[in-house]
Amino acid sequence: MQDATVIQGIASRYASLSTLMDERMRRQWAAAEARSYGWGGIRAVSRATGLSPNTISKGLVELETHEANPSAPRSGRLRKPGAGRQRACVADPGLAAALERLVDPVTRGDPQSPLRWTCKSTTQLARELTRQGHPVSPRTVGRLLKASGYSLQGNRKTKEGADHPDRNAQFEHINGTVADFQKRGQPVISVDTKKKELVGQFRNGGREWHRKREPIEVRVHDFMDKELGKAIPYGVYDLTANQGWVSVGIDHDTARFAAEAIYRWWKKMGSRRHRGARELLITADGGGSNGSRCRLWKVALQGLADRLEMPVHVCHFPPGTSKWNKIEHRMFCHITQNWRGRPLLSHEVIVSLIANTTTAQGLQIHAELDTSNYPTGVKVSDEELAAVNLRQANFHGDWNYSVLPSRPKKKSTY
Repeated sequence: MQDATVIQGIASRYASLSTLMDERMRRQWAAAEARSYGWGGIRAVSRATGLSPNTISKGLVELETHEANPSAPRSGRLRKPGAGRQRACVADPGLAAALERLVDPVTRGDPQSPLRWTCKSTTQLARELTRQGHPVSPRTVGRLLKASGYSLQGNRKTKEGADHPDRNAQFEHINGTVADFQKRGQPVISVDTKKKELVGQFRNGGREWHRKREPIEVRVHDFMDKELGKAIPYGVYDLTANQGWVSVGIDHDTARFAAEAIYRWWKKMGSRRHRGARELLITADGGGSNGSRCRLWKVALQGLADRLEMPVHVCHFPPGTSKWNKIEHRMFCHITQNWRGRPLLSHEVIVSLIANTTTAQGLQIHAELDTSNYPTGVKVSDEELAAVNLRQANFHGDWNYSVLPSRPKKKSTY
């Protein structure tokens, strides 16, 4: 912010003085401003005034020469108005159009486009323009792109794939069900598995404050340490209480692991917050260990309902809409922010970093390590699935259903 203010001040002074100065005075004044700015001054003054860095560098040489020998006559010639090398687009009227054809989004799908399958760096663009008869430097290409409104940009995740016909109707169903449960004082949770993390001296994205030239050194290659293994954080977020639970697994992300994480949340946090609860609502993604088509998930829910002694209701988000799950942007994002730039050296470190994640809105998270084994490849027979006390909702029973205890003691109002 301070640099922006300084650059704005330079631009303001230049606008006031530029018409009063000749060519030599402008470059020498700009050189004096750059030297006063300090490191990065040439680039900062160039941004503020529009003068070429080469021009400012030339002004610095002239200032140093004059300071070394003040009695010497002033160096640097003055040109007549309009003299000097013309702008690239003036000297080559077809340059701008040729550059636009190379980078315009409409032509990117053209198989005949010369840069269809190459990186569109300024060097590549300059090389191709020169081949087409428009000799130009990479720096000039960059300047022309900025002048035309282009900038370097990455990809943005906004495409969710093909919409299901009942996408909006399912969102309305979820919202209505959640509101009904909260109105009646019944617990509502959002669940999901966070990205698996390698445990050890591995690079973790993001930056954190350290002394200059003293970054944390990590391994060059991200090959899993067989002794330390990996961490599988499964999260449970209480929508009403703004509280979270994370079970950090060390084996596999399975439906039984997910159900065990929910049970642990209930025993350690949920039962205290929701005393007298008669039923539980879970909102979850449509895939993964808690997916709507996972047979083992429904069997695991039966075990959960029996242990909780109350009905467990589930609403799945439509396909391709996992980012709408509340846990993603109310809990997981804050965990990622809290441990950014830090190697996850051990499972204990991971648990501590998760548990110490807070927000200004009062988010509280409890984390524990789950060292149990959860084997993959478990087959659920038709008989086992039929034994699940499953009740499907009238609307999209594959996405909305309830699992009642084997011996129900309380009547569900779902």
